[in-house]
Amino acid sequence: MEPQILEKVKSWLDGNYDQETKNEIIRLQKENPIELTESFYRNLEFGTGGLRGIMGVGTNRMNKYTVGMATQGFSNYMKLSFPGIQVKVAIAHDSRNNSRFFAETAAKVFGANGIKVYLFQSLRPTPELSFTIRQLGCQGGLVCTASHNPKEYNGYKAYWNDGGQLVPPHDTNVILEVEKIASVDEVKWGGGESNISMIGKDLDEAYVNMVAGLSVYPEIIQKQHNLCIVYTPIHGTGIKLVPNVLQRFGFTNVHVVDEQAEPDGNFPTVVYPNPEESEAMSIGLRKASELDADILLGTDPDADRVGIGIKDKKGRWVLMNGNQTAVLAINYMLEARRVKGVATPRDMVIKTIVTTDMINRIAERNKVNCYDVLTGFKWIAELIKEKEAHENYIIGGEESYGMMIGSRLRDKDAVSAVALLCEMAAYEKNRGKSLFDKLIELYVEYGYYKEQLISITKKGMNGQKEIAEMMERYRSNPPKSINGSPVVLLLDYELRKGRNLDTGESWDISLPKSNVLQFLLKDGTKISARPSGTEPKIKFYFSVHTDLPNASLFEQKKAELDGRINGIIKDLQLK
Repeated sequence: MEPQILEKVKSWLDGNYDQETKNEIIRLQKENPIELTESFYRNLEFGTGGLRGIMGVGTNRMNKYTVGMATQGFSNYMKLSFPGIQVKVAIAHDSRNNSRFFAETAAKVFGANGIKVYLFQSLRPTPELSFTIRQLGCQGGLVCTASHNPKEYNGYKAYWNDGGQLVPPHDTNVILEVEKIASVDEVKWGGGESNISMIGKDLDEAYVNMVAGLSVYPEIIQKQHNLCIVYTPIHGTGIKLVPNVLQRFGFTNVHVVDEQAEPDGNFPTVVYPNPEESEAMSIGLRKASELDADILLGTDPDADRVGIGIKDKKGRWVLMNGNQTAVLAINYMLEARRVKGVATPRDMVIKTIVTTDMINRIAERNKVNCYDVLTGFKWIAELIKEKEAHENYIIGGEESYGMMIGSRLRDKDAVSAVALLCEMAAYEKNRGKSLFDKLIELYVEYGYYKEQLISITKKGMNGQKEIAEMMERYRSNPPKSINGSPVVLLLDYELRKGRNLDTGESWDISLPKSNVLQFLLKDGTKISARPSGTEPKIKFYFSVHTDLPNASLFEQKKAELDGRINGIIKDLQLK
């Protein structure tokens, strides 16, 4: 073990850490020195979104001490940023193991720093936390969750006073304050419990009322109230609000997947509690098939991502990806506003740079501004704040199964997305059609856009280094062609430069700096490479498209686009 790691281990054994923590370190020294090295070889980074990591002892793990030190730094920064006022924060948590403990730990540290804390009395969805920050006029907030990661993980997402996650300059400044906390002895662990207030039902009611107000066609739901809906919270927080919201919308035939209804941080029925994974939706698919349901929906543990299943033209159940879901939802909102005569020239939608460009075409046809931002809903929230005095945000989405309808909160919201998707299914059923039929109609109208995502994980101490080297190779020596199509443009969001590889012409990219590369090919293909900010993982996004002259050609065109994507993956040697 390297000397600096040994020094960290010794400081924990000699320092003001509880005996249970010290006993676990001693056990690892004897039984699993490799795990001990992984636990101490670095400090768990407080990144631009907060903390996320495996739970356990050590500086590179989620535990009482890393959470406490992060909260002390966050407290220091908020008090510097809001001098002379009573700083207030809201705290929520999901169903993960230790989430309540971490939430209470953070609440005590905030309280000990003289900050007023509104702590939810039990688990709640992340979007409700964003809503609550705005509703109660808080200066910040946090939610203890690791979103869709495996059960070994937990995390800590930090929010600012607009209800969005931290963006510049606050993200960098909070990180600097957190990094100043060199010892657990600098953390105020207690003594301010009187500053902590419990919240719950009142905020639930306000949030549900807000979501109910998003309904576009309540008269259609009255006609189709018996729409057969299957919903799974995948052992997470969605169970607290989703059934209530669906009832408030007027749906009377809702079936919760019993095997996944109970909040449980061990996620006993799945490996990844992620509605992006077909395995996580498999029990729900079985129930939907048994009931001959109209739609299946699933939310992740903190209920900010939604996955849906619908029947295709042959009656087979298929899972939609995040791009398809966003296309359906955004088109629905824009069409409905136009039909109802409430659309305005000020309306706007927002998507991320790795989300399907089909949305741009839909917005253009509806004479609505469509803006592209960096990956992450914090950038959608920031752009709303920048433009809300002059433009009217309607809906936004990203390919990773996130949507946000309306601007009363500032983070992706699977609770309202579930309700809206069910309303969309009811609307199409009232027309004698399905959501799948509608999707094909849109492909005929706008072109068939098909996307695919590949994630490559590089574990261990060398994982991040290998990913960095991979990005540097693409950056310094970009491919001249991919799958037989010339690379026309290279967009480097880290250097904030675009370059035409044919002419050598370059230009500045106005978006903030981000470690993302995009290759635009002559045949219209877009390929994006983006390392994860929270895991040792790099993601590759592929988007191809073609005309779809009529619905009968869908399967043929689908096979053609699948072939193009597989050719790209093979050419880039990603599999």
